[in-house]
Amino acid sequence: MTPDRNNVTEKMTSVKAAWDKAPAGPKKDAAFKHYKAAETAQTANNHADAMKELDATTRALA
Repeated sequence: MTPDRNNVTEKMTSVKAAWDKAPAGPKKDAAFKHYKAAETAQTANNHADAMKELDATTRALA
């Protein structure tokens, strides 16, 4: 199933909240790059890539 705009928007909100709470450091910096890529993909209506980048953001914060 292809993710839709609402799913991406909801996940972006939750991932951004996790990123905001994360302590400063290399993990947060790496996660930010993925988050920005997710924003770019969402703007281009490429929801599948946005979801992949949001998953990468979550992994980078772990």
